[in-house]
Amino acid sequence: MSDSLITGGLAGLVVVALIIGIAFSTNEVVSRALLAVDKFSTLIGQTFSWTIIILTFAITYEVIARRFFASPTNWGYDVQYMLYGTLFMFAGAYALSRNGHVRGDFLYRMMSARRQAMLDLLLYILFFFPAIFAFMVAGWHFFELSWMQNERSMFSPSGPIIWPFKGIIPVVGFIMLLQGLVEVVRCVRCIRAGEWPQRLSDVEELDQIILAKAAEKSPEELARELAENADAALSVKGR
Repeated sequence: MSDSLITGGLAGLVVVALIIGIAFSTNEVVSRALLAVDKFSTLIGQTFSWTIIILTFAITYEVIARRFFASPTNWGYDVQYMLYGTLFMFAGAYALSRNGHVRGDFLYRMMSARRQAMLDLLLYILFFFPAIFAFMVAGWHFFELSWMQNERSMFSPSGPIIWPFKGIIPVVGFIMLLQGLVEVVRCVRCIRAGEWPQRLSDVEELDQIILAKAAEKSPEELARELAENADAALSVKGR
């Protein structure tokens, strides 16, 4: 498949996300889908975060073996850069789902929610998606060539195969693309509604508050309070 076809197909996904965001901005199914992708990105990020423990042990073992016993391993360096690269890449979509990537907050926070969404949408279209497309296409070519050559590491005598490691690149690109499409839909919904739709982190925070209150109050009192808050919110929205 040519690069132009791949890029065209990926660009089509962005257009579809924009259409969904515009046409179904208040649809509950779309809201659930956004949170489902958030959960997927969170699961991936939290799962691969455990690699930092393995990485810590590998580095500690290598340092002790090298410094105290003058017996460095022949696998330590390969394990370290592979684990760190894996952790770094799989954390990208998780950070995006939590709105945790670096930005100029001192300017961004001064804007209204609608202006924030307009700026985010512009940056996604101009920078994020072109970069992700290039990342996925180039990553696939890296993986394909590495797999065909059964490429091995040149950095250590052990020479482990590295095509599985390079195969992570297009996979991570797809996950980032999926989360980016969700963020585009969120931007469109915010532009239309004037407020940001819920993220998974918001839902989790609400669940923690409810659980904390449930520990302090009886189920009947908690249900009554939640019902009163819901009625108050509906009355304000009706105005």
